[in-house]
Amino acid sequence: MVTPRKPPHTPDPTGFNVYARECPARMVLDRIGDKWALLVLDRLRRDTARFNVIRRDIGGISQKVLSQVLKNLERDGLVLRTVHATVPVAVTYSLTPLGETLTQAAASLIHWAESHMAQIQHAQRLYDDRLANASL
Repeated sequence: MVTPRKPPHTPDPTGFNVYARECPARMVLDRIGDKWALLVLDRLRRDTARFNVIRRDIGGISQKVLSQVLKNLERDGLVLRTVHATVPVAVTYSLTPLGETLTQAAASLIHWAESHMAQIQHAQRLYDDRLANASL
């Protein structure tokens, strides 16, 4: 007799279940699972910053990508964009209270990757060697 499969996760009290095909939380996971979004969130955890400061601090991010990431994070309520009435106009970005609730998890993922990179690279070399030897 086959036992019925249990769902991998039951919905939380809000009714959202990320394992359900149409759950809107998947879009948020997709957004915050992006390396650039994680790096922006971690950068803003330190302090408020202007666009070019963020861009300079996050090596390799293009102006276009940073602009899109900041817009998406602002739309999701994680980042606050503040326009200062100065000449020239200054715009700063900071975390919202909601964004601050996410930064510890983002920092954990980023710093986990940093501290385990040697092990990951070793595992990748072993895997690549196995593949290369299997095709001989």
